[in-house]
Amino acid sequence: MNIRRTLTVTRRIFRGVRNDWRALAMMFATPIIGIVVFGVAFSGDVRDVRVVVVNQDEGYQIPPSTVPVSLADAIIANCDTDVLRMDEVATEEEALSRVRNGKAYGLIVFPGSFTSDVYAKALDPTLDINPRIRVELDKSNVTVANSITKAVSDAMLKASDSMGIESPLNIDASNAVYAADANFRDFFVPGIMGFIMFMLTFILTLLTFVGERTSGSLQRLQVTPLTDGELVMGYALAWSIIAVLQTAIVLVTIVAVFNVMVVGSIALAFLVIALLAIMSLSLGILCSSLAKREAQAIQFLPLVAMPCFLLSGIFWPVEAIPSWLRPLAYAVPPTYAVNATRSVMLRGWGVEHIWVELVALVGFTVAFLVLSVWSLHRARG
Repeated sequence: MNIRRTLTVTRRIFRGVRNDWRALAMMFATPIIGIVVFGVAFSGDVRDVRVVVVNQDEGYQIPPSTVPVSLADAIIANCDTDVLRMDEVATEEEALSRVRNGKAYGLIVFPGSFTSDVYAKALDPTLDINPRIRVELDKSNVTVANSITKAVSDAMLKASDSMGIESPLNIDASNAVYAADANFRDFFVPGIMGFIMFMLTFILTLLTFVGERTSGSLQRLQVTPLTDGELVMGYALAWSIIAVLQTAIVLVTIVAVFNVMVVGSIALAFLVIALLAIMSLSLGILCSSLAKREAQAIQFLPLVAMPCFLLSGIFWPVEAIPSWLRPLAYAVPPTYAVNATRSVMLRGWGVEHIWVELVALVGFTVAFLVLSVWSLHRARG
Protein backbone atom coordinates (compact mmCIF):
# COMPACT_ATOMS: atom_id res chain seq x y z
CA MET A 1 0.00 0.00 0.00
CA ASN A 2 1.35 3.39 -0.99
CA ILE A 3 0.96 5.82 1.90
CA ARG A 4 1.33 8.88 -0.33
CA ARG A 5 -1.56 7.85 -2.57
CA THR A 6 -3.64 7.01 0.51
CA LEU A 7 -3.03 10.46 1.98
CA THR A 8 -3.93 12.01 -1.37
CA VAL A 9 -7.36 10.41 -1.15
CA THR A 10 -7.71 11.62 2.45
CA ARG A 11 -6.84 15.19 1.47
CA ARG A 12 -9.35 15.05 -1.36
CA ILE A 13 -12.11 14.04 1.06
CA PHE A 14 -11.25 16.87 3.43
CA ARG A 15 -11.20 19.39 0.59
CA GLY A 16 -14.66 18.26 -0.46
CA VAL A 17 -15.98 18.53 3.08
CA ARG A 18 -14.39 21.95 3.53
CA ASN A 19 -16.29 23.27 0.54
CA ASP A 20 -19.62 21.86 1.76
CA TRP A 21 -20.85 24.09 4.56
CA ARG A 22 -23.87 21.87 5.17
CA ALA A 23 -21.67 18.87 5.86
CA LEU A 24 -19.44 20.87 8.21
CA ALA A 25 -22.45 22.17 10.12
CA MET A 26 -23.94 18.69 10.48
CA MET A 27 -20.68 17.11 11.56
CA PHE A 28 -20.16 19.41 14.50
CA ALA A 29 -23.54 20.97 15.29
CA THR A 30 -25.71 17.84 15.16
CA PRO A 31 -23.97 15.92 17.99
CA ILE A 32 -24.09 18.99 20.21
CA ILE A 33 -27.76 19.67 19.48
CA GLY A 34 -28.63 16.00 19.98
CA ILE A 35 -26.95 15.57 23.35
CA VAL A 36 -28.24 18.91 24.65
CA VAL A 37 -31.84 18.21 23.63
CA PHE A 38 -31.64 14.64 24.93
CA GLY A 39 -30.14 15.73 28.25
CA VAL A 40 -32.66 18.52 28.78
CA ALA A 41 -35.77 16.71 27.56
CA PHE A 42 -35.12 13.45 29.41
CA SER A 43 -33.73 14.88 32.63
CA GLY A 44 -36.94 16.25 34.10
CA ASP A 45 -39.78 14.84 36.16
CA VAL A 46 -43.45 15.15 35.31
CA ARG A 47 -44.59 18.68 36.12
CA ASP A 48 -47.55 21.03 35.74
CA VAL A 49 -50.14 18.26 35.62
CA ARG A 50 -53.63 19.68 35.96
CA VAL A 51 -55.94 17.89 38.40
CA VAL A 52 -59.35 18.80 39.83
CA VAL A 53 -60.11 18.63 43.56
CA VAL A 54 -63.53 18.14 45.15
CA ASN A 55 -63.05 18.90 48.84
CA GLN A 56 -66.21 17.95 50.72
CA ASP A 57 -64.41 17.50 54.05
CA GLU A 58 -66.34 19.24 56.85
CA GLY A 59 -63.39 19.12 59.24
CA TYR A 60 -63.39 18.01 62.86
CA GLN A 61 -63.14 19.81 66.19
CA ILE A 62 -60.60 18.02 68.35
CA PRO A 63 -61.15 18.58 72.08
CA PRO A 64 -60.23 20.76 73.88
CA SER A 65 -59.73 22.96 70.81
CA THR A 66 -62.77 24.95 69.65
CA VAL A 67 -61.42 25.36 66.12
CA PRO A 68 -62.19 22.62 63.58
CA VAL A 69 -59.28 21.29 61.54
CA SER A 70 -59.36 19.71 58.12
CA LEU A 71 -56.95 16.97 57.14
CA ALA A 72 -58.04 17.41 53.51
CA ASP A 73 -56.90 21.05 53.59
CA ALA A 74 -53.56 19.94 55.02
CA ILE A 75 -53.08 17.35 52.29
CA ILE A 76 -53.92 19.89 49.58
CA ALA A 77 -51.50 22.38 51.11
CA ASN A 78 -48.72 19.75 51.14
CA CYS A 79 -49.14 18.75 47.49
CA ASP A 80 -46.13 19.61 45.37
CA THR A 81 -47.29 22.56 43.29
CA ASP A 82 -44.49 21.95 40.79
CA VAL A 83 -46.05 18.57 39.97
CA LEU A 84 -49.77 19.22 40.38
CA ARG A 85 -51.77 22.26 39.26
CA MET A 86 -54.87 21.90 41.39
CA ASP A 87 -58.24 23.46 40.65
CA GLU A 88 -61.02 23.11 43.23
CA VAL A 89 -64.60 22.67 42.06
CA ALA A 90 -67.84 22.19 43.96
CA THR A 91 -69.15 18.94 42.51
CA GLU A 92 -67.84 15.61 41.27
CA GLU A 93 -69.86 16.01 38.08
CA GLU A 94 -67.96 19.17 37.14
CA ALA A 95 -64.63 17.57 38.00
CA LEU A 96 -65.41 14.45 35.99
CA SER A 97 -66.51 16.56 33.04
CA ARG A 98 -63.14 18.34 32.98
CA VAL A 99 -61.26 15.05 32.95
CA ARG A 100 -63.46 13.61 30.22
CA ASN A 101 -62.90 16.71 28.08
CA GLY A 102 -59.13 16.47 28.46
CA LYS A 103 -58.83 19.60 30.61
CA ALA A 104 -57.36 17.62 33.54
CA TYR A 105 -55.63 14.29 34.08
CA GLY A 106 -57.57 13.30 37.17
CA LEU A 107 -59.90 14.23 39.99
CA ILE A 108 -59.30 13.94 43.74
CA VAL A 109 -62.29 13.59 46.06
CA PHE A 110 -62.27 14.08 49.85
CA PRO A 111 -65.53 12.83 51.45
CA GLY A 112 -67.44 14.98 53.94
CA SER A 113 -66.51 12.92 57.01
CA PHE A 114 -62.89 12.47 56.00
CA THR A 115 -61.17 14.17 58.95
CA SER A 116 -63.62 12.87 61.57
CA ASP A 117 -63.27 9.30 60.24
CA VAL A 118 -59.49 9.54 60.32
CA TYR A 119 -59.46 10.66 63.98
CA ALA A 120 -62.04 8.11 64.97
CA LYS A 121 -60.01 5.35 63.34
CA ALA A 122 -56.86 6.63 65.05
CA LEU A 123 -58.53 6.45 68.47
CA ASP A 124 -60.11 3.06 67.86
CA PRO A 125 -58.49 0.97 65.09
CA THR A 126 -61.21 -1.69 65.50
CA LEU A 127 -63.86 0.59 64.03
CA ASP A 128 -65.32 -0.64 60.76
CA ILE A 129 -64.52 2.50 58.80
CA ASN A 130 -61.93 3.03 56.11
CA PRO A 131 -60.93 6.68 55.61
CA ARG A 132 -59.75 7.09 52.05
CA ILE A 133 -59.04 9.59 49.33
CA ARG A 134 -60.68 8.72 46.05
CA VAL A 135 -58.60 9.44 42.96
CA GLU A 136 -59.96 8.87 39.46
CA LEU A 137 -57.34 9.19 36.73
CA ASP A 138 -56.99 9.41 33.00
CA LYS A 139 -54.64 6.45 32.56
CA SER A 140 -54.11 6.93 28.85
CA ASN A 141 -50.72 8.31 29.92
CA VAL A 142 -49.46 5.80 32.45
CA THR A 143 -46.42 7.83 33.50
CA VAL A 144 -48.48 10.93 34.28
CA ALA A 145 -51.12 8.89 36.14
CA ASN A 146 -48.46 7.28 38.35
CA SER A 147 -46.94 10.69 39.06
CA ILE A 148 -50.32 12.00 40.28
CA THR A 149 -50.80 9.04 42.61
CA LYS A 150 -47.29 9.45 44.02
CA ALA A 151 -47.73 13.20 44.55
CA VAL A 152 -51.00 12.68 46.47
CA SER A 153 -49.45 9.87 48.52
CA ASP A 154 -46.45 12.02 49.47
CA ALA A 155 -48.72 14.91 50.44
CA MET A 156 -50.86 12.57 52.54
CA LEU A 157 -47.83 11.32 54.49
CA LYS A 158 -46.55 14.87 55.10
CA ALA A 159 -49.96 16.07 56.29
CA SER A 160 -50.55 13.12 58.62
CA ASP A 161 -47.07 13.52 60.15
CA SER A 162 -47.57 17.26 60.71
CA MET A 163 -50.90 16.62 62.45
CA GLY A 164 -49.62 13.69 64.49
CA ILE A 165 -51.87 11.09 62.90
CA GLU A 166 -50.54 7.55 62.85
CA SER A 167 -53.63 5.89 61.46
CA PRO A 168 -52.98 4.64 57.92
CA LEU A 169 -54.80 6.48 55.17
CA ASN A 170 -55.73 4.90 51.87
CA ILE A 171 -55.81 6.18 48.31
CA ASP A 172 -58.50 4.53 46.23
CA ALA A 173 -57.34 4.76 42.60
CA SER A 174 -59.20 1.67 41.41
CA ASN A 175 -61.58 3.64 39.19
CA ALA A 176 -60.22 5.26 36.05
CA VAL A 177 -61.89 7.78 33.80
CA TYR A 178 -60.03 6.46 30.75
CA ALA A 179 -57.93 3.37 29.97
CA ALA A 180 -58.59 1.56 33.26
CA ASP A 181 -56.59 -1.53 32.26
CA ALA A 182 -53.91 0.22 30.21
CA ASN A 183 -50.27 -0.69 30.70
CA PHE A 184 -47.08 0.93 29.48
CA ARG A 185 -47.23 -0.95 26.17
CA ASP A 186 -50.66 0.50 25.41
CA PHE A 187 -49.20 3.97 25.99
CA PHE A 188 -45.97 3.27 24.12
CA VAL A 189 -47.18 1.51 20.96
CA PRO A 190 -49.33 4.34 19.46
CA GLY A 191 -46.35 6.65 19.81
CA ILE A 192 -43.83 4.31 18.25
CA MET A 193 -46.30 3.54 15.45
CA GLY A 194 -46.43 7.25 14.61
CA PHE A 195 -42.65 7.55 14.79
CA ILE A 196 -42.12 4.57 12.47
CA MET A 197 -44.55 5.88 9.87
CA PHE A 198 -43.15 9.40 10.08
CA MET A 199 -39.51 8.40 9.62
CA LEU A 200 -40.19 5.63 7.08
CA THR A 201 -42.22 7.88 4.79
CA PHE A 202 -39.81 10.79 5.22
CA ILE A 203 -36.73 8.74 4.33
CA LEU A 204 -38.30 6.99 1.34
CA THR A 205 -39.67 10.22 -0.11
CA LEU A 206 -36.45 12.11 0.53
CA LEU A 207 -34.19 9.56 -1.16
CA THR A 208 -36.57 8.91 -4.07
CA PHE A 209 -36.99 12.59 -4.92
CA VAL A 210 -33.24 13.24 -4.70
CA GLY A 211 -32.65 10.14 -6.83
CA GLU A 212 -34.90 11.64 -9.47
CA ARG A 213 -32.79 14.81 -9.37
CA THR A 214 -29.39 13.07 -9.56
CA SER A 215 -30.53 10.75 -12.36
CA GLY A 216 -31.72 13.68 -14.43
CA SER A 217 -35.38 12.58 -14.45
CA LEU A 218 -36.47 15.67 -12.54
CA GLN A 219 -34.72 17.99 -14.97
CA ARG A 220 -36.39 16.26 -17.93
CA LEU A 221 -39.79 16.69 -16.30
CA GLN A 222 -39.08 20.36 -15.65
CA VAL A 223 -38.60 21.11 -19.35
CA THR A 224 -42.09 19.77 -20.11
CA PRO A 225 -45.23 21.93 -19.78
CA LEU A 226 -45.61 20.63 -16.18
CA THR A 227 -45.73 23.40 -13.59
CA ASP A 228 -43.82 23.06 -10.32
CA GLY A 229 -47.11 22.72 -8.48
CA GLU A 230 -48.27 19.87 -10.73
CA LEU A 231 -44.92 18.16 -10.34
CA VAL A 232 -44.98 18.33 -6.55
CA MET A 233 -48.62 17.26 -6.31
CA GLY A 234 -47.97 14.32 -8.65
CA TYR A 235 -45.19 13.05 -6.41
CA ALA A 236 -47.29 13.76 -3.31
CA LEU A 237 -50.27 11.82 -4.66
CA ALA A 238 -48.19 8.77 -5.57
CA TRP A 239 -46.43 8.64 -2.22
CA SER A 240 -49.68 9.35 -0.38
CA ILE A 241 -51.17 6.15 -1.80
CA ILE A 242 -48.07 4.21 -0.76
CA ALA A 243 -48.12 5.85 2.70
CA VAL A 244 -51.77 4.92 3.23
CA LEU A 245 -51.04 1.29 2.36
CA GLN A 246 -48.05 1.27 4.72
CA THR A 247 -50.20 2.76 7.46
CA ALA A 248 -52.80 0.03 7.05
CA ILE A 249 -50.13 -2.67 7.28
CA VAL A 250 -48.53 -1.17 10.39
CA LEU A 251 -51.84 -0.60 12.18
CA VAL A 252 -53.18 -4.10 11.47
CA THR A 253 -49.89 -5.65 12.61
CA ILE A 254 -49.81 -3.70 15.86
CA VAL A 255 -53.41 -4.47 16.77
CA ALA A 256 -53.32 -8.13 15.71
CA VAL A 257 -49.85 -9.08 16.99
CA PHE A 258 -49.45 -6.94 20.09
CA ASN A 259 -53.12 -6.85 21.14
CA VAL A 260 -52.93 -3.16 21.97
CA MET A 261 -55.96 -1.58 23.62
CA VAL A 262 -58.30 0.09 21.14
CA VAL A 263 -61.27 1.78 22.81
CA GLY A 264 -62.22 4.17 20.04
CA SER A 265 -62.60 3.95 16.29
CA ILE A 266 -59.79 2.08 14.56
CA ALA A 267 -60.74 3.89 11.35
CA LEU A 268 -60.14 7.25 13.02
CA ALA A 269 -56.79 6.08 14.36
CA PHE A 270 -55.93 5.01 10.82
CA LEU A 271 -56.89 8.46 9.53
CA VAL A 272 -54.59 10.18 12.04
CA ILE A 273 -51.56 8.02 11.19
CA ALA A 274 -52.27 8.33 7.46
CA LEU A 275 -52.36 12.13 7.80
CA LEU A 276 -49.06 11.99 9.66
CA ALA A 277 -47.54 9.90 6.86
CA ILE A 278 -48.80 12.32 4.19
CA MET A 279 -47.45 15.25 6.19
CA SER A 280 -44.12 13.40 6.45
CA LEU A 281 -43.87 12.89 2.69
CA SER A 282 -44.57 16.59 2.14
CA LEU A 283 -41.67 17.37 4.49
CA GLY A 284 -39.53 14.84 2.61
CA ILE A 285 -40.30 16.55 -0.70
CA LEU A 286 -39.43 19.93 0.82
CA CYS A 287 -36.09 18.74 2.21
CA SER A 288 -35.20 16.90 -1.00
CA SER A 289 -36.03 20.00 -3.06
CA LEU A 290 -33.38 21.83 -1.06
CA ALA A 291 -30.73 19.15 -1.64
CA LYS A 292 -28.72 18.76 -4.83
CA ARG A 293 -27.41 15.25 -4.13
CA GLU A 294 -28.07 12.31 -1.81
CA ALA A 295 -25.27 13.21 0.61
CA GLN A 296 -26.91 16.56 1.29
CA ALA A 297 -30.33 14.94 1.64
CA ILE A 298 -29.09 12.50 4.27
CA GLN A 299 -27.89 15.44 6.34
CA PHE A 300 -31.51 16.41 6.97
CA LEU A 301 -32.20 13.11 8.78
CA PRO A 302 -30.72 13.94 12.20
CA LEU A 303 -32.28 17.41 12.19
CA VAL A 304 -35.72 15.89 11.59
CA ALA A 305 -35.38 12.67 13.57
CA MET A 306 -33.97 13.98 16.85
CA PRO A 307 -36.66 16.56 17.71
CA CYS A 308 -39.39 14.05 16.79
CA PHE A 309 -37.73 11.32 18.84
CA LEU A 310 -37.15 13.46 21.91
CA LEU A 311 -39.90 16.09 22.03
CA SER A 312 -43.10 14.64 20.57
CA GLY A 313 -44.11 12.56 23.60
CA ILE A 314 -43.46 9.23 21.89
CA PHE A 315 -41.29 7.82 24.66
CA TRP A 316 -41.42 10.50 27.37
CA PRO A 317 -44.48 12.55 28.34
CA VAL A 318 -44.53 16.13 27.16
CA GLU A 319 -45.40 17.00 30.78
CA ALA A 320 -41.91 15.82 31.78
CA ILE A 321 -40.18 18.22 29.38
CA PRO A 322 -39.01 21.46 31.06
CA SER A 323 -41.67 24.15 30.73
CA TRP A 324 -39.39 26.52 28.80
CA LEU A 325 -38.74 23.80 26.19
CA ARG A 326 -42.33 22.52 26.04
CA PRO A 327 -43.55 24.99 23.37
CA LEU A 328 -40.97 23.51 20.99
CA ALA A 329 -42.73 20.15 21.30
CA TYR A 330 -45.81 21.67 19.69
CA ALA A 331 -43.73 22.85 16.75
CA VAL A 332 -42.98 19.18 15.99
CA PRO A 333 -45.79 17.69 13.83
CA PRO A 334 -45.69 14.13 15.29
CA THR A 335 -46.70 15.57 18.68
CA TYR A 336 -50.21 16.16 17.35
CA ALA A 337 -50.45 12.73 15.75
CA VAL A 338 -49.25 10.95 18.90
CA ASN A 339 -51.71 12.85 21.11
CA ALA A 340 -54.59 12.19 18.73
CA THR A 341 -53.80 8.49 18.25
CA ARG A 342 -53.56 7.85 21.99
CA SER A 343 -56.77 9.78 22.60
CA VAL A 344 -58.62 7.68 20.02
CA MET A 345 -57.17 4.31 21.00
CA LEU A 346 -57.09 4.70 24.79
CA ARG A 347 -59.75 7.32 25.56
CA GLY A 348 -62.20 6.47 22.81
CA TRP A 349 -62.37 10.07 21.63
CA GLY A 350 -63.94 11.06 18.34
CA VAL A 351 -63.30 13.81 15.80
CA GLU A 352 -65.01 16.38 18.03
CA HIS A 353 -62.18 16.00 20.55
CA ILE A 354 -59.16 15.72 18.23
CA TRP A 355 -60.09 18.16 15.48
CA VAL A 356 -57.33 20.56 16.55
CA GLU A 357 -54.69 17.87 16.01
CA LEU A 358 -56.19 16.98 12.61
CA VAL A 359 -56.21 20.62 11.52
CA ALA A 360 -52.59 21.01 12.67
CA LEU A 361 -51.47 18.00 10.59
CA VAL A 362 -53.31 19.28 7.52
CA GLY A 363 -51.82 22.74 8.07
CA PHE A 364 -48.26 21.39 8.28
CA THR A 365 -48.88 19.33 5.11
CA VAL A 366 -50.14 22.30 3.10
CA ALA A 367 -47.32 24.52 4.35
CA PHE A 368 -44.61 22.01 3.43
CA LEU A 369 -46.10 21.41 -0.05
CA VAL A 370 -46.32 25.15 -0.73
CA LEU A 371 -42.70 25.59 0.36
CA SER A 372 -41.69 22.65 -1.84
CA VAL A 373 -43.25 24.29 -4.90
CA TRP A 374 -41.55 27.57 -4.03
CA SER A 375 -38.19 25.83 -3.59
CA LEU A 376 -38.41 24.07 -6.97
CA HIS A 377 -39.51 27.27 -8.68
CA ARG A 378 -36.61 29.14 -7.11
CA ALA A 379 -34.12 26.42 -8.12
CA ARG A 380 -35.44 26.51 -11.70
CA GLY A 381 -34.57 30.20 -11.69
